[in-house]
Amino acid sequence: MSTIAVVPGSFDPVTLGHLDVIGRAAGIFDEVHVLVVHNPSKTALLPIAQRVSLIQQAIVDGGLPANILVTSWSVGLLVDYCVEVGAKVLVKGIRSQVDVSYETPMAIVNRNLAGVETVFLLPDPAHAHVSSSLVRQVASLGGDVAPYVPAAVAAFLEAHE
Repeated sequence: MSTIAVVPGSFDPVTLGHLDVIGRAAGIFDEVHVLVVHNPSKTALLPIAQRVSLIQQAIVDGGLPANILVTSWSVGLLVDYCVEVGAKVLVKGIRSQVDVSYETPMAIVNRNLAGVETVFLLPDPAHAHVSSSLVRQVASLGGDVAPYVPAAVAAFLEAHE
């Protein structure tokens, strides 16, 4: 029996830290679904379809394993998607204690709602300070985001300044 894990996020845009977590999850689980979700508390920079496309390109360019599927979900709870695809695990990247405090209650609720466990992975320390919000801010002010995002994302953001 294969284990399906879901790596959810807004990925607006995807960062090198996200790819690090996705790649390591792909080495642990049989199948990894990178799930782009809409976060109503955030103002999106990129449409969901563009985020999916950029993640797919970054996975190919980065030589990540073939057991990764990139898709999106915009209706219902995250655990509804997990139940639909048979995923028993959510994978969340944790950069700091702030992330742990934010993610822990959601992990407990997801386990209570659908029996879906959450696994926390720490990113490579080289990327632990990077967030999509930071990348959006740097990009909006004309700064170089290339050290923080995959090449496809940097090129896209530069072309759409």
